Amino acid sequence: MSDTTPGTPKLSWWRRLSSGLKRTSSSLGSAVADLVTKRKLDRAMLDDIEDVLLRADLGTVVAVRIADAVGAGRYDKAISADEVKTVVASEVEKVLTPVAKPLEIDAAQKPFVILVVGVNGSGKTTTIGKLAAKLGAEGRKIMLAAGDTFRAAAIEQLKVWGERTRSPVISGAQGSDSASLAFNALTAAKEQNIDVLLVDTAGRLQNKAELMNELEKVVRVIKKVDASAPHAVLLVLDATVGQNALSQVEAFHRTAGVTGLVMTKLDGTARGGILVALAEKFKLPVHFIGVGEGIEDLAPFTARDFANAIAGIEGA
Repeated sequence: MSDTTPGTPKLSWWRRLSSGLKRTSSSLGSAVADLVTKRKLDRAMLDDIEDVLLRADLGTVVAVRIADAVGAGRYDKAISADEVKTVVASEVEKVLTPVAKPLEIDAAQKPFVILVVGVNGSGKTTTIGKLAAKLGAEGRKIMLAAGDTFRAAAIEQLKVWGERTRSPVISGAQGSDSASLAFNALTAAKEQNIDVLLVDTAGRLQNKAELMNELEKVVRVIKKVDASAPHAVLLVLDATVGQNALSQVEAFHRTAGVTGLVMTKLDGTARGGILVALAEKFKLPVHFIGVGEGIEDLAPFTARDFANAIAGIEGA
């Protein structure tokens, strides 16, 4: 079940990653190939390459940097699409390497409380289930808290994941107070000697202020039980929202003190470059990425693999 299982071929994850990022890499790769096969490299071509990178949501800073790197020492020369891809991969890897950090569970903090935040539809509840499966497979005792009390579907979904991963689930009635639920869950987790408590939260955005106030309250209440908690605050982002991800990081970071990111649905978008723009702007650790629905499709984030996959470089 876990990608870290000894003997698991690395290629299987690489294949899933590269096919998951196919929409991003093919839109990048084909546009770049069209540009470079027609003429020698000049300023106009670099501007066009920059535009292609911006359309993939890599962000202005990174797009300019890559275009400059492509142009370095190559003016008035023919350049191949593969050369451009190599430069793209190299520059993207430089941006991502500092943020590619595993989620570390401090065994001294028991339970280690992970608050999972994000807007509805980002894949938050599914990510919690997959994390429970991964952490449980490592031999840890996991508990889930159904803190998204506004959506009956989220509560039910978490219960299913609880059964699947043999983890107890603390839940309340739909519409009950999510801060109280978090309090009860942490109290129960302490009593039951749980290693990791994963807390789901509401993510409806009808009223942003209301959502953020509620999140602040959940954090406050958790601290009443354990002043050092939450020990990690994971923001789950849906890659298909593109530029909107930037404002989501800003809002949730301000309110809940996000400590790391999980990027889902990279297989559903040509805008996978948004992860690069986020890394450049916020420098927050990226712990996991998701390229599908299966448990094995949420995997630890590695900079080189992602950079090669986004540039459309074959093989790992």
